[in-house]
Amino acid sequence: MRRELNWWDLAWFGVGAVIGAGIFVLTGQEAKEAAGPAVVLSYAVSGISAMLSVFCYTEFAIEIPVAGGSFAYLRVELGDFMAFIAAGNILLEYCIGGAAVARSWTSYFATLLNHHPNDFRIHATSLAEDYNRLDPIAVVAKLSNFTADFAPYGARGIFAASAVLFFAYIGFDAVSTMAEETKNPAKDIPVGLVGAMALTTVVYCVLAVTLCLMQPYRDIDPDAPFSVAFSAVGMDWAKYIVAFGALKGMTTVLLVSAVGQARYLTHIARTHMAPPCLAVVSPRWGTPVRATVTMLTATAIIAFFTDLGILSNLLSISTLFIFMLVAVALLVHRYYASGETTTANRNKLVSCIAVILAASVGTAVYWGLAVDGGWAAYVVTVPAWFAATLYLHLGVPKARVPKMWGVPLVPWLPSASIFINIFLLGSIDAKSFMRFAIWTVALLVYYFFVGLHASYDTAKVLAAEAAAARVEEGGHKAVEIAGASN
Repeated sequence: MRRELNWWDLAWFGVGAVIGAGIFVLTGQEAKEAAGPAVVLSYAVSGISAMLSVFCYTEFAIEIPVAGGSFAYLRVELGDFMAFIAAGNILLEYCIGGAAVARSWTSYFATLLNHHPNDFRIHATSLAEDYNRLDPIAVVAKLSNFTADFAPYGARGIFAASAVLFFAYIGFDAVSTMAEETKNPAKDIPVGLVGAMALTTVVYCVLAVTLCLMQPYRDIDPDAPFSVAFSAVGMDWAKYIVAFGALKGMTTVLLVSAVGQARYLTHIARTHMAPPCLAVVSPRWGTPVRATVTMLTATAIIAFFTDLGILSNLLSISTLFIFMLVAVALLVHRYYASGETTTANRNKLVSCIAVILAASVGTAVYWGLAVDGGWAAYVVTVPAWFAATLYLHLGVPKARVPKMWGVPLVPWLPSASIFINIFLLGSIDAKSFMRFAIWTVALLVYYFFVGLHASYDTAKVLAAEAAAARVEEGGHKAVEIAGASN
């Protein structure tokens, strides 16, 4: 693909990809039902988690500047199997992310026309609840609202909201898929990605505070919170401006999402884990048109049927899982090099990562199942995570040093990313995990019956071509030597 983008382009791609349905819709939902005015803390927690993931993505995007994003990174560091599982979740993430934004688009469009969102949806009574609203369209400060009952649902509500609101930060990974089209990846990607995430986090926190100052959290509308809040304070004229701005923001999210998801699918198709015809790049436009049409069609189908609540929770699980894998891959990338790392150091690395994962999962499970006030397990799991990370830092030598730009404070930052991402997973409801499990089983069936054989056959063909090229090169050299001796 053509290299035409710089850091300024990437930064605004990042802002355009991220700021959309999350802030305009889920803020109201989570403030009303989960966190209250403390939703600003939920955004801060999600923002920290997202920023840690941004660092991990940035190093890989510079080292492996191709269109495949996290799929390409995981394939290099963790192998085809983990890459394929991630690939399925990446495609799911983009499909349901775009679908969620499309559903939210209707909510604000309805507000713009003084209607309820369901006025524009078809009620199919024969379908199950949460799937039966078919969607064919897919600053006033009152301090008492903010201080009277800041965290009505406690810490559990704050983290539960953080897990859902992570959806609001999804999209920055689409920027990493554009590394193949960036003029100077070593400079442009770090500045563009980190700058976009920092700006987005500040904007989200400010908007969350503003919303909770305008209305008591119990009165916030879950469908179009900002527009309705302006009406509630007697500024009906402003709700139209807000609705128009929200529609514009969500439209940019849909457009940038279309860019990212097509490039993911293109790279996956290049490995033959998806039909290779989807990897074709248009000679006229220099873009993957077939992959774009395929992903947008899937997104449209999901958006037509599925409720936003289901989409946001499933999306958060899928994305947090992928970001955790990328952080694990970064540790492997820094501490293991085939043929150079000793067996003893490799075993130390595997043990440290296993303890980090186990401690993180233990903390998340205990948080998800335990009643408030129980801290016994944390006394074991948190020190275990810290000890494993410390031993990795002091007792295992690094195998690689980044040539251009690298994540600072390794292994602490990627280890913290693993811990926070898994911890937030512990705050998501059980039904969403059931849906995620069904999707994962479907991926495994496809992989073992189709993807594994296709990628193996492709690898054999490439190996045969490489061997033939070496033989041909050797033949040419023999002829040259014979000619020289004559």
